[in-house]
Amino acid sequence: MSRYWDGRVALVTGAGSGIGRACALALAEAGANVHAVDIDGAAAERVAAETGGWAHTADLADATALDALPADVDILVNNAGFQHVAPIPDFPPEVFARMHQVMVTAPFLLIRRVLPHMYARNWGRVVNVSSVHGLRASAFKAAYVSAKHALEGLSKVVALEGAPHGVTSNCVSPGYVDTPLVRGQIADQAAAHGRPEDEILGEVLLRRAAIKRLIDPGEVAGAVRWLCGPGSGHVTGISLPLDGGWTAA
Repeated sequence: MSRYWDGRVALVTGAGSGIGRACALALAEAGANVHAVDIDGAAAERVAAETGGWAHTADLADATALDALPADVDILVNNAGFQHVAPIPDFPPEVFARMHQVMVTAPFLLIRRVLPHMYARNWGRVVNVSSVHGLRASAFKAAYVSAKHALEGLSKVVALEGAPHGVTSNCVSPGYVDTPLVRGQIADQAAAHGRPEDEILGEVLLRRAAIKRLIDPGEVAGAVRWLCGPGSGHVTGISLPLDGGWTAA
């Protein structure tokens, strides 16, 4: 196992907290050398210290910032994202555009940047952290849902183009994960509706899921690590739901 991971270089976006941090830790534990990228430089530095890797501060909505990130990458985890909830008539166009820049354009540009290195080595792993919202829709999340659907499509194209070069591309599509982003949504909805947070969690966020608990970030990271590991070389072009049965219903 150690020889499999020996010398592998990973780059994880949104690595400062939540799913991204868990992915960085899981890949480093497996033996990869990890570049942690986050808009919060201090958070990226903390994760780099935990993993023994490197920290990069970058706003992924700024395409020029990506030019400073390494291109000699064997494993790319596109995880960075954010949420905004509003009905379409009230949805700010500039927020819609920024969400697509961070969650669609930046992954495209990063994939484009690292593929030549992967092709040259005849090996590479692209894992896109999508969402159950890349497979299903919810009201008031026009930008997030459309961006995640686009990321799912991009991932499949990369899988088809990358296959002859030893590159796989897959999506991991979790439901609600116990991250600061989701905890913030719960708090916001509780305040807006004047209801306790546990009611919002059970009756709103987890209403469609059969398993009534938030997903631990480590569970998502475990799936990411597996998709990059030695047992998944024929797995490509898929979306792996970690949704507690949401899409089964």
